Amino acid sequence: MTSVTDDLPLAAEFPKAQYEDWRKLVDGVLKGAPFEKLVGKTYDGLKIDPLYQRAKDVAPVPGRPAAAPWQIMQRIDHPDAVLANAQALTDLENGATGLALAFAGGNGSYGFGLEPTADAVAKVLKDVHLDAGIGIEIQVGPQSRMAAIHVAEYVKGKGIDPAACDIRFGLDPLAAGAAWGHSPYTWEEIVPAVTGAIKGLAALGFKGPFASGDGRVIHDAGGSEVQELAFVLACGVAYLRAIESAGVPLEQAQGMVYARLAADADQFLTMAKFRALRLLWARIEQACGLTPKPLFVAADTAWRMLTQRDPYVNMLRATMATFAAGLAGANAITVLPHTLALGLPDPFARRVARNTQLLLLEESNLAKVSDPAAGAGGIETLTAQLSEAAWALFQESERAGGAFAALQQGLFQGKVAAARKAREANIAKRRDVLTGASEFPNLHESVTVVLKATPVALPPYGEQKYKFEALPPIRLAQPFEALRDKSDAALKAHGTRPRVFLANLGTPADFTARATFAKSFFEAGGIQAIDSEGFADPAELATAFKASGAGFVCLCSSDKVYTGQAEAAAQALQQAGAAHIYLAGRPTDAEAAVRAAGVSGFIFAGADALATLQDAYRRMEQ
Repeated sequence: MTSVTDDLPLAAEFPKAQYEDWRKLVDGVLKGAPFEKLVGKTYDGLKIDPLYQRAKDVAPVPGRPAAAPWQIMQRIDHPDAVLANAQALTDLENGATGLALAFAGGNGSYGFGLEPTADAVAKVLKDVHLDAGIGIEIQVGPQSRMAAIHVAEYVKGKGIDPAACDIRFGLDPLAAGAAWGHSPYTWEEIVPAVTGAIKGLAALGFKGPFASGDGRVIHDAGGSEVQELAFVLACGVAYLRAIESAGVPLEQAQGMVYARLAADADQFLTMAKFRALRLLWARIEQACGLTPKPLFVAADTAWRMLTQRDPYVNMLRATMATFAAGLAGANAITVLPHTLALGLPDPFARRVARNTQLLLLEESNLAKVSDPAAGAGGIETLTAQLSEAAWALFQESERAGGAFAALQQGLFQGKVAAARKAREANIAKRRDVLTGASEFPNLHESVTVVLKATPVALPPYGEQKYKFEALPPIRLAQPFEALRDKSDAALKAHGTRPRVFLANLGTPADFTARATFAKSFFEAGGIQAIDSEGFADPAELATAFKASGAGFVCLCSSDKVYTGQAEAAAQALQQAGAAHIYLAGRPTDAEAAVRAAGVSGFIFAGADALATLQDAYRRMEQ
């Protein structure tokens, strides 16, 4: 009898597939075009091939303990401490295993956050059993840094054993300085304050970790994976040096530092980034003469990928990000609720954020296999490439004098600015797609409910004594959302949105593809597309345009139909009062002729959609 565990000979009669055979087939399809046409690139210039063979002689990257789940962190950021406490208790009662306390002014507060007072801390943590295995992550900024001390004092005041608590204190003046762009103190002045707090917390019995290397500040500002990794390494090493200089043995300091990375919807790059960080940190530990131990790595789903428009798509982005970070060994994950870009999330948004992780852990069992990416050729290659490039940038920051000096010299900021500029260009051209914002918009979406709250008012952050270029957070969809806001304002003021008439020529087979493209193109900027039947008679087309009430018009059809009808159609539309005529398609040899007939713009895949839409609004205002 054949065992069910025996290999099934389903493909036994077929020859074994070889990479060379695949390349021959690909070359046949390319018909002389270079293979590099299929090779992608990251924003760090790293190549991504279309196919990889299995990696050999590799081992899993050590991360979480075998089959151990990551901590399901839930963000607590309501300015009203009593309401924040109610949210925290609901989260813990319904599946969360940790709380991320985001205080006002912190790197990840995004406009809201808890009040950083002792009274607020006591109210927020009321009835939270801190010694019951709950993970607590404190996210503070310069103006809210005392919140970490208030949490420690609360624990001691309640008679709770600090050693029984799992609290990450999140002290990170370097990331704060990077985000704010200035510091009232030199690094030499910052070190004793930070190490004094760390030593004091350790003396009370807290296990830590205490200082964090927060890569979100790079990611939020539009930076690349290599830049984020190098910044985390630079900050982590700076804190290790500082703690050691305060008389703490390196073996003890090793567990006092942890990292936080952003996880976004690019599954493979996110997985490779998290794996690379663990390998890089192990290399640093070895260079310090330490036996490597798995670094605690926390993950936040990315702020910059959130959209205000069609926010439910953010659920899908967050699911991909959580999936990637979880498989890559993150120890704790915080899912930003899908409505956070609009305001404070309501109970439904918070529940979805929590359940995203519960489903992946409890139903998909993602934590059951340690580093399932081990041996996958593509992810192993990306991990190695990211590690090599990030190490080189980290060494560059070391030569500059360390993380603080590198920020003063603009080392990280210049590289982040270049990556952000390239990223924004691809967003504008819709090469990087933001579903619901730059592609497939919904002009008729309902209003999304968020909570009403007044952000905590904080005093100014010290004297701007040591200034350097700031790295404030951005969201990639903001330029398109600004146009949608203008459209909403027009609808409110006039009862109609800006409109473009789709002048479809020929039969549906001729115009449907480009009409569909044009509709998505214009409505991404809030310009409502008025569809039409196919026309052959220019006079009938002009009449339909007049009846639409649209200010703009876009010709939609095939290149073949354009050849015979575009000029006459454009002339008729222009005579009918069309202020601006677009043509859906790339310019051809007939460009001069159709422009002479009245066409003044072309829309096509790869064109700068944002610039075209912004120009349309300028024309409206003239």
